[in-house]
Amino acid sequence: MIEFILNNQKVTTDKPAGMSLLDFIRKDYHLFGTKIGCREGDCGACTVLEGSLTDGRVRYKTIVSCLTPLINVHGKHIVTVEGLNMEDLSPVQQAMADHAATQCGFCTPGFVVSLTGLLLSDEQKDPLQAISGNICRCTGYKSIEKAAVETGHLKQSIPEGKEIETMLEKEWLPDYFADIPELLKEIPPRTNAQDNSVKIAGGTDLMVQQHDVIRHSDIHPLLNTLPSDITVSGGKIQIGAGINANDFLHNSLIGEYFPSLPEHASLIASEQIRNMGTLAGNMVNASPIGDMNILLLALEATLLLENRSEKQRELPLKDFFLDYKKLDLEKEELIKYIVIEPQKEDVLFNFEKVSKRTYLDIASVNSAITVNSEGKTIRKINFALGGIAAIPKFMAKTSAFLHGKELSIDTLGKALDVLQQEIAPIDDIRGSKEYKRLLARQLFLQHFLKLFGNMLDEEGIYQLMTTKSIAS
Repeated sequence: MIEFILNNQKVTTDKPAGMSLLDFIRKDYHLFGTKIGCREGDCGACTVLEGSLTDGRVRYKTIVSCLTPLINVHGKHIVTVEGLNMEDLSPVQQAMADHAATQCGFCTPGFVVSLTGLLLSDEQKDPLQAISGNICRCTGYKSIEKAAVETGHLKQSIPEGKEIETMLEKEWLPDYFADIPELLKEIPPRTNAQDNSVKIAGGTDLMVQQHDVIRHSDIHPLLNTLPSDITVSGGKIQIGAGINANDFLHNSLIGEYFPSLPEHASLIASEQIRNMGTLAGNMVNASPIGDMNILLLALEATLLLENRSEKQRELPLKDFFLDYKKLDLEKEELIKYIVIEPQKEDVLFNFEKVSKRTYLDIASVNSAITVNSEGKTIRKINFALGGIAAIPKFMAKTSAFLHGKELSIDTLGKALDVLQQEIAPIDDIRGSKEYKRLLARQLFLQHFLKLFGNMLDEEGIYQLMTTKSIAS
């Protein structure tokens, strides 16, 4: 049985574990404010709040219910837009009304839930980023943006760590929220399914690609078993494989060693998807353009793999991807931890991405780099590219060529020749192979323009961008 709290009701159901939360909410509980839109996690019309009990407090985040298997909400508090209604409008609902942000109304529930999630968040966020995964079909974004900015001002009045208490005191939330911690404590852990069941973590890829299979299969929810903490052990950062992208990118410990990481978050999926998708899930998906894989390749990540007998082995992430969708992962073996070295103060990091849309889109080509330099001498570079081979590619030859070289336009020009020989893009829906070679060149140079623009001749870099020949 699956048990959770839906708004102010305890739910116990024997519905299939792989059924989408969206279908359950609408078909079984007739809560039609949660809309059916794209069913791919792109539009945000099905956004709900998911509350998890941690150290006696409930932490809320926004998720898309269309990509959430029912099993993943066992022991959680799920809040739909109906669960936010009170006798008077909430401040978020009032802001939407005051700024005429409702328009046709189809997307409105998703925006209301996302902005309420902003108020409930245990960190200050850009209010526009909080609604990055919500699309308005009427395209009247300015009125919605004004409502979001007003909500952001309200957020600043809430003491950190006192979100729920403050909102209850101000009557910004229904009273039943006060009872949720005790109700969640009463729900027992669920026993996992049999060994031959489908393993699923965040579900943001599998629920799109294999929805019908998952709907009718036994499910082993890995979120119940994979660690999701971040610690420092033996001078290295150890990241639980079950951590979602947002919790990784905005973790205070990660920020201490990699302060520039959070600024790249907006280029990676949406708020809701980053709240769901796990680092390990992105790895085993093995997409050649997986953003987190490219980022972690540049950080020289190592995987700690573990089988059912708890036997472990270490494997550099760059050796994990063997061929298109083929991994060095043995039967019954799972990624347990991702291990990275703390970044030294003199190591610079950058992430770049080109896609048809700036935000909420998959990449045509993406790239990440770390550079350790002393003066104008390159001590070490880790350079990764996606979309230019069958796998997320660590550019070993290009990185090795630059080791020990002088940071100059001439060096970069020669490195581009090595780069073009190292990649093997193909024509596909994201662009022609010639286009991807061009993007690989431009992104490589963009890294240096951004990180070393004050040390290099910018005109020289721009000349390389426009005149350097592309290898066939």
